[in-house]
Amino acid sequence: MNLPLQLGILDSANTLIIAFVVLVIIIWILSSSIKIVKEYERAVIFRLGRLLGAKGPGLFLIIPFVDAFRKVDLRVLTFDVPKQVVITRDNITISVDAVVYYRVFDPNKAITQVENFVLSTNLLAQTMLRDILGQVELDEILAKREELNKKLQQSLDVATDPWGIKVTAVVIKDVTIPESLQRAIAKQAEAERERRSRIIIAEGEQQAAQKMLEAAELYSRAPIAMRLREFQMITEVAREKNLVVISSSGSSDVANIAGIAKAVQEKK
Repeated sequence: MNLPLQLGILDSANTLIIAFVVLVIIIWILSSSIKIVKEYERAVIFRLGRLLGAKGPGLFLIIPFVDAFRKVDLRVLTFDVPKQVVITRDNITISVDAVVYYRVFDPNKAITQVENFVLSTNLLAQTMLRDILGQVELDEILAKREELNKKLQQSLDVATDPWGIKVTAVVIKDVTIPESLQRAIAKQAEAERERRSRIIIAEGEQQAAQKMLEAAELYSRAPIAMRLREFQMITEVAREKNLVVISSSGSSDVANIAGIAKAVQEKK
């Protein structure tokens, strides 16, 4: 094989190698340039450190080594606020935890205005939970939880608005009270129930006395009704066996009463 032929083969091999390397580089550049984000995501792009804006959803292109991007989830996110020790306005120490629901409405602000919006929102929620609950008494925390949830949500939403964060809800999950105070609350609840029961009994006795007074006035106006009622009571008493009925009425009345008692006894 002569030298020109060998040089030609060598040139062809070099050309193929160069073409293959160029093809690999082009494929790598394209794969690095083409990015995809989901429907609920946005990509915040920086070019040489300067903010370009948010891209997505779907397909978008970046320049390798020039552009950088960060994904931001736009769905409603949640996190648990760990138990916080709170001293209420009436100097009672309690432990309270909560759940915060929030979402990112401005990806650019969420990336550029705060270093870590998830951690920052969590720490801010802990601080506001202690501050707001420390301004109210224990009875209000137990009885007005919905109002406190709304107040916490509004305060936290105003504070996180510059970060592009929308706080949709804050829910107080549990309020832990010291054991000694739990016993005191139980005694208070028991005393309240006892008070209500006594009021109900007194009201019942008052209504019964009122009805008895009305009945006495009616009997005083109609003596015959009183006598009929007396006979009815004696008849009811005479239903018992081996029972002696004593009456202060006259002889004729006694005879009537005895007859009624005898008739009841014979019927039995």
